[in-house]
Amino acid sequence: MIIVKAPLRISIGGGGTDLASYYTNFESTFISAAINKYIYISVHPIFIDDIILKYSEMERTLSAQDIKHPIVREALKLTHISKSIEISSFADIPSGTGLGSSGTFTIALLKALYTYKNIPHNAMSLAEDACRIEIEKLGAPIGKQDQYISSVGGLTRFHINKQGVVSAAPLEMSKHARTDLEEHLLLFFTGYSRSANDLLKEQNDLTVIAPQSNSASPSNEMIENLHFTKELGLKIGQTLEAGDLQEFGNQMNIHWHSKKKRSKNMSSGKIDEWYDLALKNGAIGGKLIGAGGGGFLMFLANDKLRLRKALREAGMVDVPFRFDNLGAQVVLHD
Repeated sequence: MIIVKAPLRISIGGGGTDLASYYTNFESTFISAAINKYIYISVHPIFIDDIILKYSEMERTLSAQDIKHPIVREALKLTHISKSIEISSFADIPSGTGLGSSGTFTIALLKALYTYKNIPHNAMSLAEDACRIEIEKLGAPIGKQDQYISSVGGLTRFHINKQGVVSAAPLEMSKHARTDLEEHLLLFFTGYSRSANDLLKEQNDLTVIAPQSNSASPSNEMIENLHFTKELGLKIGQTLEAGDLQEFGNQMNIHWHSKKKRSKNMSSGKIDEWYDLALKNGAIGGKLIGAGGGGFLMFLANDKLRLRKALREAGMVDVPFRFDNLGAQVVLHD
């Protein structure tokens, strides 16, 4: 029996620039943090030839090719596993909530299968293999943020060059500043989000090199928005490394209002209402986590008790969390 856990994530700055439509032309820099909410994958050999899968559905088949779950199907093909295995998944937070569950699931699954097959890997190679499955094999219109932060863990700055090569380095924060940040960030669930793939496909379709003479075109507006997001992400990194949480809260607000311009489906009247309520009740700044449309609102608070009380009374659920420093890990290998 093998059990692996991989952390979900919160995006800190520069999110959205990790899509190939952007970084192949302009490169990408973003900051992300792994949190102690996990997806778990268990792998167990069985003495019959079947492949048994247990996730939100249950599958039983004699051929990997017949598996309905596309990520599991491609992962088994990649690892040359064709029979006699049972795979189950569990999650602390359900999918469709903006915390990178698809990429995290792929990381946990691959790490479990690589461990099962004794396939050598490290955090960076594991993330690249997960991206290859989701983006290249399955054609998902997504970026590389979720896979890399889930595999690497920590509070991490990533860079993607025009060839798609990713590098990673921990954010250089003092222990005191990191603890302050962790203690003053709060997550509140708004409800399930619109499909991230729909919103990211909309962004992808607009992130093209447009003629310079047509500076008012939607595609150029999207590119300028992402340029601004990347620069703001760099500033956010500097602000956090300096330990200035007040300025980080201000930058979160700027980030959110810029992000809302990418799509009319990014927010909703109810989300905007909750956001305004939070700013009136102890939040310095905040933003919606993930592609948009729902999921989690994250706030930096200078009065956590007041903020929790106000948003709970408004019908929201807060989810306490800590940063995860280890990334994807094998927790049982028996």
